[in-house]
Amino acid sequence: MKAEIITIGDEILLGQIVDTNSAWIAQELFAQQIQIQQITSITDTEDHILAALADAGSRADIIICTGGLGPTKDDVTKFTAAKFFHTDLVFNQDVMDHVQQIFQRFNRTMPDINKGQAQVLANCEVLFNDWGTAPGMWVEHDQKVYIFLPGVPFEMKNLMTFRALPKLKDFQTEEKVVNKYILTVGIGESHLAEHIAEIENSFPDHVHLAYLPKIGLVRLRLTLTGKDIDALEVEAEEWKNKLVERIGPAVVATEDVSFEEVIVRSFSDHKLTLATAESCTGGNISRLITEIPGSSNMFQGAVVSYANEVKEGVLGVSIETLKAHGAVSEETVIQMVNGVKQLLNVDYAIATSGIAGPDGGTPEKPVGTVWVAVAGKNEVKTKLFHFHHDRLINIERTTAQAFLMLWNLYQAELQN
Repeated sequence: MKAEIITIGDEILLGQIVDTNSAWIAQELFAQQIQIQQITSITDTEDHILAALADAGSRADIIICTGGLGPTKDDVTKFTAAKFFHTDLVFNQDVMDHVQQIFQRFNRTMPDINKGQAQVLANCEVLFNDWGTAPGMWVEHDQKVYIFLPGVPFEMKNLMTFRALPKLKDFQTEEKVVNKYILTVGIGESHLAEHIAEIENSFPDHVHLAYLPKIGLVRLRLTLTGKDIDALEVEAEEWKNKLVERIGPAVVATEDVSFEEVIVRSFSDHKLTLATAESCTGGNISRLITEIPGSSNMFQGAVVSYANEVKEGVLGVSIETLKAHGAVSEETVIQMVNGVKQLLNVDYAIATSGIAGPDGGTPEKPVGTVWVAVAGKNEVKTKLFHFHHDRLINIERTTAQAFLMLWNLYQAELQN
């Protein structure tokens, strides 16, 4: 069973918003063994919508469209869909009552323009939107299923979860897919590929390995396809275990999780605490940690010590150190990391200080110069990095290296 997603909206193509809907839909469909064949983003124009619907219908069994169902003139999806299906839009009193109730709930007068949202495809099954005014629509046409959903993420997710996905459970696919994940850190993609080449070269045709690199880490996705889901699960575990054994200590997880989640889980399991003192990363490290559910079990807090006055007054960095060595120095990050560790009474701490750019560099300390320190129960580790001139990438690289340094120190202290 193959599916395609069509996202409709000029705002996506202009880069004004990021299409998070497609990623979420793909994950939910995969859980029901429905594979995404293609994702297409198009403008709010009739010719593009007609062409996209026709193309998707030629390749996929299920076509999901998001966006363009609002009440304004630029929302043309359902009018174009009526042309595509050679049908009409009809008035639906239940939808009208629902829209009116929403406005009454908030004690607001409903504009006349919203009456148009009660117009739905004559050949559709209405998917009632309990969280907004634009209904979803389910159409079965030429042995294909077309699902039209609003583009607002929380409305789309609720309609998919409670209206569309239960109906899609009736659609069974003969070909099954099993994915397994291996998260590695501290090893580059090419070195990793060389290290496991012998195993990868022995894969049968129904086994495939994908490399998903990111700054500081490589995620491996092992994919097996076949008809017997139970047999595939067993075989996938066997291949995964062979890869994990070959890769060794660089493996930090064997599931689809982030490095930050691995750190949060492991620190929580061992009842360890963490804090950060961030200058050039501006709180990015603590942001990533606190995005993980359960981080409150191990994360105590952060000091974003951007100014020297904060480094000195809050973290206890001496004025002599700042004068002699500067804010971007090994001496300063050592005092920062020790200061925040003592201030927040934690087991581990991270400190960063650098010149993220694009300006602020000197011949001695050019843009991209970064010092990172991590403090554990018994020692402090520091490292100097020389990155490039892109500010955001420098922040991302510093963050990735800080997590890796923290993990390595933590692992070393666990073994002692």
